[in-house]
Amino acid sequence: MPARYGSDLIIDLLKALGIEYVALNPGSSFRGIHDSLVNYESSRQPNPEIILCCHEEIAVSVAHGYAKASGKPMAAIVHNVVGLQHASMAIYNAWCDRTPILVMGGTGPMNSAKRRPWIDWIHTALVQGNLVRDFVKWDDQPTGVEAIPSSIMRGHRIAMSDPKGPVYLCFDVTDQEAPLDKEIPLPDPGRFRPPAPLQAEAEAIKEAARLLCEAQNPVILADYLGRNNEAVLSLVELADLLAIPVIDLGARLNFPNTHPLNLTGKNSELIANADVIMGLDVMDLFGALARHDAASHSSSPAIKPGCKVIHATLADLAVRGWTSDFQELAPVDVPIVADTKVFLPALIEEIRRKGKFSQGVVEERRKAFAAQHDEIRARWQSELKKRWDERPISPPRLAHEVWEAIRKESWLLVAGGFRSWPQRLWDWDKPGLYLGGYGGGGLGYAPGASVGASLIHRGKGTICVNLQRDGDLLYTTSALWTAANMRVPLLTVMTNNRVYYNDVEHQEKVAIARGRPVENKFVGMQMEKPAVDFANLARSFGISGEGPVTEPDKIRPALDRAIKVIKEEGRPALVDVIIQAV
Repeated sequence: MPARYGSDLIIDLLKALGIEYVALNPGSSFRGIHDSLVNYESSRQPNPEIILCCHEEIAVSVAHGYAKASGKPMAAIVHNVVGLQHASMAIYNAWCDRTPILVMGGTGPMNSAKRRPWIDWIHTALVQGNLVRDFVKWDDQPTGVEAIPSSIMRGHRIAMSDPKGPVYLCFDVTDQEAPLDKEIPLPDPGRFRPPAPLQAEAEAIKEAARLLCEAQNPVILADYLGRNNEAVLSLVELADLLAIPVIDLGARLNFPNTHPLNLTGKNSELIANADVIMGLDVMDLFGALARHDAASHSSSPAIKPGCKVIHATLADLAVRGWTSDFQELAPVDVPIVADTKVFLPALIEEIRRKGKFSQGVVEERRKAFAAQHDEIRARWQSELKKRWDERPISPPRLAHEVWEAIRKESWLLVAGGFRSWPQRLWDWDKPGLYLGGYGGGGLGYAPGASVGASLIHRGKGTICVNLQRDGDLLYTTSALWTAANMRVPLLTVMTNNRVYYNDVEHQEKVAIARGRPVENKFVGMQMEKPAVDFANLARSFGISGEGPVTEPDKIRPALDRAIKVIKEEGRPALVDVIIQAV
């Protein structure tokens, strides 16, 4: 049936754009949209499925994780001023992580004569988007039902245009609930799709190819490149072509860790010896190419004089002035504004077509780096062996046990870098197996994002793994309920050290610098009196919970039981493991 109200039109537009899910915490400012999601039916495909969340930060985090796993945006609806404030940290995480989300909200009535006393006044702003404008790509508050199609189409296009990111669309309750006196035609989404990926100019491609071909010790740094699986495969092709070692900086899975040219772990040595360094979507290029003294807050160059630096990125197109997420400005000899998905194939073609390089030098590099790659992998295995029986359980032992439990399954690491141990000990042999971290450094990301990333794997036999930090979970604990409610195939493994350890390290450094007692570094940091019972907490939300596991040989049986629950009962599971702080 045709749309009868403004909110019906909004739902038709979301369906036309292929939006499959809407995460929300209920609120009166979008009661019209909520009703349309539930009760309005049209001849089109089914309405987006509602993902009920207990907090707006979780709703946006769910959309964040879903977009990273699927490559498509998801909608998250937040309740006027208060809901948007709750959601703001999650929006900032998505902004820093360059992840597309349609954040939607309601406001008003903007006509003050129609407002309810008190509540409608304190929950209405001029304009609501001001709150998040500095960390969304665009915000809009359309006036009148006729303006809604253009607003949603533009918002979707902007969110999905690289560099991607969240947008915020706010709809007056009056427009949501307004009866439509005429049919408003739906635009063709194909005519409002994002533009083609941005390519580098031809001369920049030629210069990059020349420098790489002539280099004796080239190095590639990759950070956000892995947001696109095709770019990862192109990077493998390029590395193989010239035997260039790759350092994976970890914002995504950028390069298979099983590949003999993956030299992650020898960063300092390779960078110091390089004569050409190419960065690919590196968020903090300055930080990657500098030595840092934490005590004196000073930095010095880590590259040798004369080293040429190439950087292909779209980061310059996403700079705002409110925060410094753009990082320190790094000197670059060949700056390239391009989408690495299209830049790398063009660079490879140029090298094959005109590149002049010594095949003997390439083969010599290939053999040397393969041996170094094997040394790095052996070093991590040696570290694992050395720390095998430590108590409390060592991080490498836990990472190993999780890997042994899932390696024969179809698996995806949806959240939790866990101090890089999965990158060192697991086999990341193809793109897309690790979705990266939280972007903005805001705690509370992983519980919701892991739910969103797991949504698309329901019924597919994939085990989605979240290596969950204890402090992070305590920010957005009720995401566990959403996981249980949606029955996602999520294995949450608590990397539980019962302390906010990052700040312990900071307190230790300050105490040493000031000549004060280092043993006091844990004061105000520990969560032991009482210790949080995460397994019981999980069970209270409807998730299978087990632990705390304190003995190394008890980890694997607990994980096996959890995986059995996920596969046979179709519900998520949590295993709480007590580990060392380092």
